[in-house]
Amino acid sequence: MVPSDDDLASIRDALAASPTNVPLHKFLADSLLKAGRFEDAVEAYRAALAVAPNHQAFKLGLANAYFQVEKLSAALVIVESLLEAEDPAAAAYVLHARLLLSAGEPQRAAYQYRQALELDPEAVDQELAETLGVAPPGAEADDEVVDGRIRQRAGDLPGDAGFDLERPRIGFAEVGGMDAVKDEIRMKIILPLTQPELFKAYGKSVGGGILMYGPPGCGKTYLARATAGEVQAGFLAVGISDVLDMWIGQSEKNLHELFEQARRNRPCVVFFDEVDALGASRSDMRQTAGRHLINQFLAELDGVQASNEGVLILAATNGPWHLDPAFRRPGRLDRIGFVPPPDAAARTAILKLMLAGKPSDGVDFAKVGVKTEGFSGADLRAVVDGAVETKLRDAMRSGRLEPVRTKDLLVAAGTVKPSTREWFATARNYALYSNQGGAYDDILKYLKLA
Repeated sequence: MVPSDDDLASIRDALAASPTNVPLHKFLADSLLKAGRFEDAVEAYRAALAVAPNHQAFKLGLANAYFQVEKLSAALVIVESLLEAEDPAAAAYVLHARLLLSAGEPQRAAYQYRQALELDPEAVDQELAETLGVAPPGAEADDEVVDGRIRQRAGDLPGDAGFDLERPRIGFAEVGGMDAVKDEIRMKIILPLTQPELFKAYGKSVGGGILMYGPPGCGKTYLARATAGEVQAGFLAVGISDVLDMWIGQSEKNLHELFEQARRNRPCVVFFDEVDALGASRSDMRQTAGRHLINQFLAELDGVQASNEGVLILAATNGPWHLDPAFRRPGRLDRIGFVPPPDAAARTAILKLMLAGKPSDGVDFAKVGVKTEGFSGADLRAVVDGAVETKLRDAMRSGRLEPVRTKDLLVAAGTVKPSTREWFATARNYALYSNQGGAYDDILKYLKLA
């Protein structure tokens, strides 16, 4: 029974007369929590803890009150301290489960809820149990959710709705530079498709993977799309948001469906952007959920359940040193290609493409190309955008269309700092001191350190 306002007022009067009375503090705070007056309960529990700082029930009550007013971080700090103490209460595990569920970690939440039930079978929270799919001892779990994992219904077949299959119309002719990486792709991907009899004679299958790495903004994604266009294959571009899901177990299912879609549309190029986000080193992980996803990824690359013949894998990363070493084993992403910033000739070609269709007059692209040493494709885009914006402002003032000239591009280039410098500062250390097997020799050559 929840005390009335008059009863609560009487308790407050009694506390005013006896401010160190612990049972009175507990009765008031618990009553406010039950009455749904959560802000008042927070203040009451804090006042109680000022009298009895180590009182576990007061700490748990305050954490519950914080949870109700959505101060989740504060609640989590208190609950974690309670769980570290000797003989934590089952209610602390239940609240921890609720906090983990709110943070998008349903599997850990399910584990903590089961811990609560093991300590006290009476600590059942029906709403939480149904959400997590955790059944009471001896009962069957929900058909769709089991211990925080979504179970695929029997008879469901993965469809193609989750990933957009492209048919790129660009080829290597539209990609400036990157000759070394292009050669790797030709040998690993293009020639096996265009000359299958020759490769079959040598026992080489059509498939496999290449890992492209280098500073951001240097055209790795564009090159992957051009690869698919070169062989007239399907193209699936995959980001971490396409795979990762808050429900542990669903991410692995998403990854499996992606590979199944690629197998149904062979030949198909699957491009994983920022692959280190999906395949980070397992030794750096504290949670098992990430390890499960990596194991699933490796199994799909190996074609454990289905052949990957005709499935061509391209992956890109700015930090290859963060990728789990297992991805580099033969048959997986066993070829590695360094994608450096474009050279002078490539920068000249890129600038021409970017300025095409825009008003310009007598631009010396080669001169601008020389002046933009170390610039990535994204940096060059910033240069062109800066020059165009300047001419737009001039045109609005004068009322006349002003063309972009060489000096405009050079002035804009002076305001842009090459974004690749920071990347090379980090990459240099890995190439010098963590270069087992010579994986990063190309970085040393580019920096003229080898």
